[in-house]
Amino acid sequence: MIKFLMGVIVGILLFFLFIYFGGSETVKKVAEGLTDAGKKMEVMEQIIKKEKREVEKDVKKKILKEDKGATKKIETPR
Repeated sequence: MIKFLMGVIVGILLFFLFIYFGGSETVKKVAEGLTDAGKKMEVMEQIIKKEKREVEKDVKKKILKEDKGATKKIETPR
């Protein structure tokens, strides 16, 4: 119970310090930084998805080639 009350008191203290030292300006700066980071992450995500599709196509082609080679070896008479 004491830990809970200490947590509440510390939370209230941090809240008031945040407001006292310019909370709205700080939030705006943090939000701008997060927006920029989000845009960069979207670009990186698109690149990763594109490369993933290309790798999947290459792997599928290799698997199909190996399957065709294996079936040819099995089908040839001895």
